[in-house]
Amino acid sequence: MTAIDTVLVPIHRAGWPFIAIFAVVSAVLGLAVAAPLGWIGLVLTAWCVYFFRDPERVTPSRPGLLVSPADGRVTMIVPAVPPPELGMGPEPRTRISIFLNVFNVHVNRVPADGEVVAAEYHPGAFLNAALDKASSENERMAIRHRLPDGREIAYVQIAGLVARRIICHLKPKQTVKAGERFGLIRFGSRTDIYLPDGVAPLVCVGQLAIGGETVLADLESSEPQRAGEIRR
Repeated sequence: MTAIDTVLVPIHRAGWPFIAIFAVVSAVLGLAVAAPLGWIGLVLTAWCVYFFRDPERVTPSRPGLLVSPADGRVTMIVPAVPPPELGMGPEPRTRISIFLNVFNVHVNRVPADGEVVAAEYHPGAFLNAALDKASSENERMAIRHRLPDGREIAYVQIAGLVARRIICHLKPKQTVKAGERFGLIRFGSRTDIYLPDGVAPLVCVGQLAIGGETVLADLESSEPQRAGEIRR
């Protein structure tokens, strides 16, 4: 990796139409209306470029690790039933919720190697994604995923107050690898992941997670759940 590669972060292809629109509007405002408006538009264009950044990540390769599907802050770790459209039964599982603000990377990544069993879209509201009820009431895309050892997890892209578009490229029977990009949510959102029975999370509420890198759980470890909460 060269020095310039550490500065110039790749842009997700879904962002280029928005960047182009922002740039054209900025030019029109600056040249045809008023220069100050053009500068404001330029700042917004720069923010759009920043929002759609898609940095490379180094994913831990040891079998049994579940990595974060998203960048953001862990806001909840609670028992909850997976989305009913996935058909995973009525028993609660440990759910880790990660909230993405508008400054986080919004590219989603696969938590572990395995196979996609189901990918189900569910229409809904656009409540604040930080609320607990957003998991059941907001628009979402839910993925049921079978791990190499036969156990299953679920992860869910949830639209938020500002988010109005969920992009997911996963299909049933698709084989996936940990850290692989699978989608995007714009702008501001939440991602939930449901752990297998008996697996303890290795993160705390308040912790910052990095998609594709932060280890959320270890399927082969008997380490108890992390205690405490990180205060901001």
